Amino acid sequence: MTNKFRTLDDVDVKGKRVLLRVDLNVPMENGRVTDATRLERVAPTITEISDKGGKVILLAHFGRPKGRDAKDSLKPVAEALSKVVKKPVAFADDCVGEPAATAVAGLNDGDILCLENTRFHKEEEKNDPAFVAKLAKLGDIWVNDAFSAAHRAHASTEGLGHKLPAYAGRTMQAELDALEKALGSPTKPVIAIIGGAKVSTKIDLLENLVTKVDALVIGGGMANTFLHAQGVAIGKSLAEKDLAPTALRIMEKADAANCAIILPVDATVAYHFAANAPSHAYGLDAIPADGMILDVGPQSVARVHAAIDDAATLVWNGPLGAFEMQPFDRGTVAAAKHAAERTKARKLVSIAGGGDTVAALNQAHVAGDFTYVSTAGGAFLEWMEGKPLPGVEVLRIK
Repeated sequence: MTNKFRTLDDVDVKGKRVLLRVDLNVPMENGRVTDATRLERVAPTITEISDKGGKVILLAHFGRPKGRDAKDSLKPVAEALSKVVKKPVAFADDCVGEPAATAVAGLNDGDILCLENTRFHKEEEKNDPAFVAKLAKLGDIWVNDAFSAAHRAHASTEGLGHKLPAYAGRTMQAELDALEKALGSPTKPVIAIIGGAKVSTKIDLLENLVTKVDALVIGGGMANTFLHAQGVAIGKSLAEKDLAPTALRIMEKADAANCAIILPVDATVAYHFAANAPSHAYGLDAIPADGMILDVGPQSVARVHAAIDDAATLVWNGPLGAFEMQPFDRGTVAAAKHAAERTKARKLVSIAGGGDTVAALNQAHVAGDFTYVSTAGGAFLEWMEGKPLPGVEVLRIK
């Protein structure tokens, strides 16, 4: 895949000012980083450029500030990052203008500097050409290592790629390689597991996938909408009943494309949406009128396992049930563990992404056993929908 893109293998960074776009949008509590996963992901690119004598100038956003706001400063994140990369990370209290220019001018080869939140300037999200030019003045080359922001055409995520020589960082490169293995040129047969609450947020995704995969497992609240569309009485279960025609259209499209749609054949039902609520497995012909489907049932889990066994490649986005509450995490956890075992046995390439998915795999203690787990929510979804991502397209070798 990455032979289609310029990477760090294509450039000598020694003595160069490298504007490196990274994702530092980490969870914080009381001024402290509570999960350093994203910092750990970008550390190899930062370290490599620094070790090769490049001047590392980090560009990133944090939160959704409306102008300058101290609570959205990257300063505490820069301090946490220095512990992860085990090198000093200097900080400039703006990303353009005199503070940034002075800080950049003071860099020696191998130094690391983090510039303040790019979104303190409204021109960042507007991809304003004058703002892009101000940023470009600070660097000799631009490296994009923030796949998670690649679906945004902002100044620091896309605009700079038109002003400076542009390259993919190692995190971006790993993501692009994984995505190519998942849907670009995968080993067949390919299965997708798509879960979550709502069909409405994943219509484009489902319509794209049925043309790309051999089997599509649908779980979570989304499955209830499909079951309802087929005339199954789903009691008080979460469903978007008005989307029944959409569900049927997707099923017809899948049929035409020879993609098998795998829906639950039984369900775990409770009467209250609460952790440890009494529950029971029912066949689809016996869902109680006042019950709620909160997870797939044991027969459905066995069916998902069989589908995984038949596949060479798995793409996963979204849980199979209300996984955040026990015991309604059982279906998701069982399927995740099964996919992890197949991956460890080298019988499956497994690619997963999306916030809930990552949380579910962590809950099952198998995230490290999947071939690749993407922490990029929106960008991962848009890529799965078949949409071009501006921050990736600008890195293509023309």
